[in-house]
Amino acid sequence: MRRLHILCEGQTEETVVREVIEPYLFSSDVYVTWSIFTTKRPAGGPSHRGGLSTWGKLTSEIRLLLGDSSITVLTTMLDYYGLPTDVPGMATRPSGSPYDRVTHVERAMAGTIDHPRFLPYLVLHELEAWVLLGHEALGELTGDDALAQAVQTIVAQAQGAELVNDGASTAPSKRLLNLYPRYRKTSDGPLVIAELGIDTIRNACPHADAWFSAVNTALKQEP
Repeated sequence: MRRLHILCEGQTEETVVREVIEPYLFSSDVYVTWSIFTTKRPAGGPSHRGGLSTWGKLTSEIRLLLGDSSITVLTTMLDYYGLPTDVPGMATRPSGSPYDRVTHVERAMAGTIDHPRFLPYLVLHELEAWVLLGHEALGELTGDDALAQAVQTIVAQAQGAELVNDGASTAPSKRLLNLYPRYRKTSDGPLVIAELGIDTIRNACPHADAWFSAVNTALKQEP
């Protein structure tokens, strides 16, 4: 069997991978594993897990995972919003669409690691974009039709969930918290995404769709 390993930014991403993405990608010859990025390992204590700080720490974890020969493809699930400024490509992003900019950074990450089994993915602009897309499920979860309508309007005005921008107060997660202060990232988000489904996400989010396609292609390549 071929193994896909996903390095997740935090607990929310891990839950979505475990409960939504793994069942979607699992097949008779493909299985999915995952881990959360470890930011530090204090002596005598547990690791602090989740949240990116520097490219140096991230690349160390990527290379450590690539040392596991049982991994057929190593990919990531990291938010483009809030990505450390020292990540390759961040300082040289082109002007143009968010799709061009995020793809530029992913390619720079891949080029820096320079390993055939590494396929980086940055969620545009963060995983909560998928939650915004699931406005109906969010409304049902909260029992708030007005919230669902407000979220739908945000996506429509941006002309797509992935295009809801990455401003400090206007990123997807910030908009959700502004509209619904009781929003729980690690539980509400995965529930909405599970209800929404990967096929709906792929149909509405070109960058996410391209990642799923690239993963499938990489897993089918000859070892």
